[in-house]
Amino acid sequence: QVQLVESGGGLVQPGGSLRLSCSASGLMLSIYTMRWYRQAPGKQRELVASTTSGGSTNYVDSVKGRFTVSRDNAKNTVYLQMDSLKPADTAVYYCNAQRRIWEPELWGQGTQVTVSS
Repeated sequence: QVQLVESGGGLVQPGGSLRLSCSASGLMLSIYTMRWYRQAPGKQRELVASTTSGGSTNYVDSVKGRFTVSRDNAKNTVYLQMDSLKPADTAVYYCNAQRRIWEPELWGQGTQVTVSS
């Protein structure tokens, strides 16, 4: 079955770094637009970063210069490198994939990121 499996979340101090991974089965991520969302308790889900099959990237203003989304097509995996983490980055982070706008979005299970001293 089609699955996106996320890993790499955890507890870090402010200023620290984490790298989230999203590994796919049943689909080739290289031909999908990939997105990272996050949702903090009591807040709306927020689009954090995206990358198209052509390699272009976009980031929400609050993470520009700190987060980087990338792909390893040989491993069928997408990453979110998060540096200079802030308490405001605390959230459940979700991987999302979509090939065409008329096709359904695919979601991972989410991974918790907590930034606290």
